[in-house]
Amino acid sequence: MKKNTQVDVIIVGGSFAGLSSAMALGRSRRNVLIIDSGKPCNAQTPQAHNLIGHDGEAPSTIAKKALEQVLHYPTVKLVAGNVVNVTGKSGKFKVATEQGDEYQASKILLATGVRDIPLPIPGFADCWGISVLHCPYCHGYEVRDEPLGIIANADMGFDFAGLIHHWSRQLSLFTNGPSTFSTEQRSRLNAHKIQIIETPISAIVHESGLLTHVEFQDHTRIPLKAIFARAEWVQHSSIPEDLGCTIYSDGHTKGLIQVNELGMTSVSGIYAAGDNSTPMRSLAAAIGMGSIAGAALNRELIRESF
Repeated sequence: MKKNTQVDVIIVGGSFAGLSSAMALGRSRRNVLIIDSGKPCNAQTPQAHNLIGHDGEAPSTIAKKALEQVLHYPTVKLVAGNVVNVTGKSGKFKVATEQGDEYQASKILLATGVRDIPLPIPGFADCWGISVLHCPYCHGYEVRDEPLGIIANADMGFDFAGLIHHWSRQLSLFTNGPSTFSTEQRSRLNAHKIQIIETPISAIVHESGLLTHVEFQDHTRIPLKAIFARAEWVQHSSIPEDLGCTIYSDGHTKGLIQVNELGMTSVSGIYAAGDNSTPMRSLAAAIGMGSIAGAALNRELIRESF
C-alpha cells in the first residue's frame, strides 16, 4: 500500500481482535490497513483453549490461518510496523510508525492489547502462559485434579482460591509473605483444606517453562503441576491515552479503555477491541469484540456517506 494513501480504517494491532475486525470490514468492501508490530501477549503460550473449533491449537497457528483468510480479501492489507503516533480527527487521521512511514484513514481501531508484567520471582516469566497461568477457563481443564498453586493474598487470593478449587482440590495458596486474610476467610480456606503458605518464594523451578516445583526461602519445596497468578499489566501502547480516550481508573476495569457495546471509545472515530478494553482476556472475547467493532465501523462509514 502506498504511503499517505487514504483508507477507510487503520487497525493498530494484528492479533485476534484486529484480524477479526479486518475480516468484517474486508467483507464489507472497506479499504483496511492493518499495522502490526508482531508482539502478541500470548507468544509463548503453547495451546489455546475454550475457543470453539480451535481447542488445543497453538495461538500462533490459529493467528497464521486467520491472517491468510483475512488477506484473501483484496481491500485488506498488512504492513509490519510499530505505530507511535495517531493525530487528526474523525475522517482525517494520520498514523505514523517507528519505521518513519505515515498513513491516513477515516477511522481508527485500536487492537493494541496489553503487556503483562511478570512477578519478580525467578522462573515466573519463563513459565508465564505455559505452566504459570492466569485463566482457569483457558487452561484449568488441562491441569484438573493435579497439585496446583496460587500466588495471591487478601481478597483476591481468597476469591481466586475459591475459583481454582473448582478444578482441583489439591490446592496450595502462596501469599509470598505474611497473609492478610480475615479470620472468616482463613477459616473457610482451612475448611476446604487449602494450604496457606506464607514463606516467601525463592524460585519457580521448571524445564523449558514446564513447572516442576516451587522453592521457598527456607529451602523447602513443593512439587506442582501449575500455578495460577494474576500478574500486573499495562496498556501495550500509550496511543489510547495520548488520543484522550477515557481510561477506567478503578475497579476490575482499571487501566482499560472505556468503550460502549460497539467498541466506540470516548473519542470520535476511534474504536477499541480486545484485551485493551475488556477484563475478559481470552481469544474468544477478542474475536467477538473485533467482529462487533468491524461491523460498527462499517455502519458509521455508511451513515456518514449515505
